[in-house]
Amino acid sequence: MPFASANGVNLYYELNGERGDPMMLIHGSWGDHANWQAVVPGLSKSFRVLTYDRRGHSHSEKARTQGSFDEDAQDASALLSSLGITSAHIVGNSGGSIIALKLAGKQPSVFQSLAIHEPPLLDLPLDDPSVAAKLREGKSRAEAVVKVLETGDRPRGARQFVDTIAFGPGAWDKLPPQLRQTFVNNADTWLDEMRDSQGLVVDFESLSKFHKPTLLSYGGKSAPFFRPIVEKLAGVIPGSRLETYPDDGHTPHISNPDEFVRRVTAFAKSSS
Repeated sequence: MPFASANGVNLYYELNGERGDPMMLIHGSWGDHANWQAVVPGLSKSFRVLTYDRRGHSHSEKARTQGSFDEDAQDASALLSSLGITSAHIVGNSGGSIIALKLAGKQPSVFQSLAIHEPPLLDLPLDDPSVAAKLREGKSRAEAVVKVLETGDRPRGARQFVDTIAFGPGAWDKLPPQLRQTFVNNADTWLDEMRDSQGLVVDFESLSKFHKPTLLSYGGKSAPFFRPIVEKLAGVIPGSRLETYPDDGHTPHISNPDEFVRRVTAFAKSSS
């Protein structure tokens, strides 16, 4: 199994594709590199696709200190560097989108383009009271999952996260057993992330200076608090493109892989 030393931890990674620009895919919390398995074959026809397990997830090393999304952003940059990649198209989903945004604010030079779907930035300051209420609802759901995990009941916490935040009611029972087990195994890392006081916010000032091509998206069937977050980011990042997956939710790379590959490929190629 291939591992790379990056920012003080050993990260499991996979590289697919032999031609084209590098493309790094950053998975969301609870999951791992396998979340991208439905889109890697299509994307690797045009790009050299890098997937990896974030620290504390599945095969990668878990540090003993308090984790943070800023630390994950440093990991992503260090992983690229360790593999001799100076810049890449960087794609993120959910928590992976937060990591990509934090990296964009600090090291824009490593980006050829940025494409993210539904970062759960539940602590963003928003002026519209109705929109702020949607974010409070999302934060309340996350805090409810935290309380369950703090009792030590990882399976129930994972189920509650999937059914109330990630996919919707009843989704847990439809997941393959292996994926359910991945959620359970990585629950403690998500709990650690929720203790990061700056985890669910990003630096608007830095992002307002990010001038690389940017694609922001949300799902038409996602929880209601994701759309205002993405729309707020679209107003901050210069020249960013805003799109929706009308028939999909929080993970279009899983629910609609062909369309995801088509959109991301077209966007990245237009950015090169």
